[in-house]
Amino acid sequence: MHKVPRTFPEGFLWGGAVAANQCEGAWDVDGKAPSVADINEFRDDIPIGEKHNREITTTFIKEALESKDRIFPKREGIDFYHTYPEDLELLADMGLNTFRTSIAWSRIFPNGDDAEPNEEGLAFYDRLFDKMIELGMEPMVTLSHYEMPINLTLSYTGWYSRETIDCFERYCKVVFDRYAGKVKYWILVNQINLIEHESFNHLGVAEDKVDDLPSAKYQAVMNEMVACGRATRYAHEHHPEMQIGMMLCGGPSYAASCKPEDALATLRFNQMQFFFSDVLLRGEVPGSAYRFWEDNGIKVQISDQDIEDLRNTADFCTFSYYYVRVVSKESFEDGYDAKRNKELPANPWGWCIDPLGLRFTLNAYWDRYRKPIYITENGVGCYDTLEEDGTVHDPYRIDFYRAHLEQVREAIADGVDVRGYYAWGPIDIVSCSSSEMSKRYGFIYVDRDDYGHGTGKRVLKDSYYWAKHVIETNGADLD
Repeated sequence: MHKVPRTFPEGFLWGGAVAANQCEGAWDVDGKAPSVADINEFRDDIPIGEKHNREITTTFIKEALESKDRIFPKREGIDFYHTYPEDLELLADMGLNTFRTSIAWSRIFPNGDDAEPNEEGLAFYDRLFDKMIELGMEPMVTLSHYEMPINLTLSYTGWYSRETIDCFERYCKVVFDRYAGKVKYWILVNQINLIEHESFNHLGVAEDKVDDLPSAKYQAVMNEMVACGRATRYAHEHHPEMQIGMMLCGGPSYAASCKPEDALATLRFNQMQFFFSDVLLRGEVPGSAYRFWEDNGIKVQISDQDIEDLRNTADFCTFSYYYVRVVSKESFEDGYDAKRNKELPANPWGWCIDPLGLRFTLNAYWDRYRKPIYITENGVGCYDTLEEDGTVHDPYRIDFYRAHLEQVREAIADGVDVRGYYAWGPIDIVSCSSSEMSKRYGFIYVDRDDYGHGTGKRVLKDSYYWAKHVIETNGADLD
């Protein structure tokens, strides 16, 4: 009789995840040009629940690049570009055996369409990956994590332009060839289904450059997935040891009620979240997507060659997990939306905390795709206090991770092939959605505030020591 696994498997990857644009800084150093993230502005006059990235115009972009007095925290990050050796050593001492980061596209091809890559940028990632490997941390590398060169927005129309496919394919080939033997695991695009909440950061489509923004977004993401297919084919043909992954944000939503109408709306909503992974893991556009586009007047062009390129599918599935939302007939028909589950507690930014939803999500993806799964982001943003004695007490973070890891262990017992878990922001970094430092995720405190002030000193939080013990026991002891 088959024995149900009750522990994390041997060789499980215990990791932390960051994005270059949120931690590196050095936004104009060593040949790097501005990216879409470098115009993400921090504003303290917006209510906490409304702090998120919005659609952007070319006028906003040009004014942001010329501004001398506005605050763009991602340009400075936590100076990881210079502090990475010490930061990685702290994380390795915590026990991490893997680390996920991204390559800043605009550090390698500053304008996106450059004829040759920037050698200084390539050399930086040689040093970074070498340090990770020296410390025993397996690199997991994302190639597009809100770091598109801003020139691809201004001179083209971001991913809406077919030219961007060629730019991305060239970028992938360069880094695959350069880091073969150092990096085995790759995620081509971060959270590829985020074409609403992180639309501009993801797709680089300025709203004033297109006439039909909803259609432009879906055309842009289709172009992006074609580029992923081409890059995957190149990796499989030239570097067969490489594993290529695709990444979603979150998991399937719940129905808001037992009403059949809400259940059907939830099914259709989830189908359009699965659409992205269906394309990248199954190699075809599902019929539900064509129906959704037709019902909503969305125009998407897909050529015969695109269909052939999409047949080059990813090797593993990854996703970020922060919360699960609820769908009703009304929310689906009124803007294809899902709502916060008000039955659950939430952090100050309104992100509900749902550990059981992580088990639900893992089972849903495993049942649908039967490919290895890595949870490449999971965490909770909180306000932390640096005490006068130099300590940070964060029992709320320990409670969050304990509850979620318990559900990962349950999913493994369900038979899900979970191979790794990456805590989001193991060291404090600039928030993606609100460009704040005060929204902290890390096990390591960074003394820097929303305005860029502070010593930059690193302080180990209570959760650091808890996580170190968890990893030492390979998840056997979560207390």
